[in-house]
Amino acid sequence: HRTHINTQRSSGMFSFGSSKKRAELAASKHAIDDGTSTSTKTTKTGSHHSFHSGTFRNKPVPVGQKGIELQAHINSTLGNNGSLRDAVKLPKGEDELEWIAVNVVDFFNALVFLYDMVNTEHCTEKTCPTMCAGPKFEYRWMDGEEIVKPMECSAPVYCGYLFRWVEKQVDDEKIFPKKQGDAFPSDFKKRAKKIAARLFRVYAHLYHSHFKIICALQAEKHLNTIFKHFVYFAVEFSLISSEEMMPLRELVDGVLRAQ
Repeated sequence: HRTHINTQRSSGMFSFGSSKKRAELAASKHAIDDGTSTSTKTTKTGSHHSFHSGTFRNKPVPVGQKGIELQAHINSTLGNNGSLRDAVKLPKGEDELEWIAVNVVDFFNALVFLYDMVNTEHCTEKTCPTMCAGPKFEYRWMDGEEIVKPMECSAPVYCGYLFRWVEKQVDDEKIFPKKQGDAFPSDFKKRAKKIAARLFRVYAHLYHSHFKIICALQAEKHLNTIFKHFVYFAVEFSLISSEEMMPLRELVDGVLRAQ
């Protein structure tokens, strides 16, 4: 039994491998900290830090008119039945950092929309008391500013922190320039990698914990297509390590094998 993404509607639950494999995963949980601290347990935060529907609005594309043109290129490629693999490639003559910036913002907007679909009723403090991706992977939040030690928290709290952390960077013109020709910081690619890795964790949580309800909402085709696009882009520009992709390894491998 091999898990793969199908962009057609599926009524089945997203699953990983055999029941034996799931049992093996359940036997050991790997906690992934957002940092290098060895702290493994902290007090959970209250619900006032949680993601709330309507809190985050679509972020405009960066780098001014050039960003608008690059966004139009993406939409045109996909709208003309172009392949997702072609859609992620750097257009000839364009700047790589501008291309990455526009796509990262696009992926962020799409993921906020997807998570919003399940958050209100299905991803709550009660249903998801820890931010996890199946029985083996658990994520702890740390941003180095407000939260300086890895913090165990619920999925909606983690996502709330994560989306605010991304939004703060996207809104900062010193990180995501708003005008064409403005310089990117020297560490922009490093920042983009960290953003992409953390966004991947939300996809991992959605697939492991909420795929059934996403199917019930008839939104799995949308999720699958956006995830494929995200994976192709991340691999094309080496934004996410193989280790970070482990919670969805089988699924990612299926995406990359697809023609």
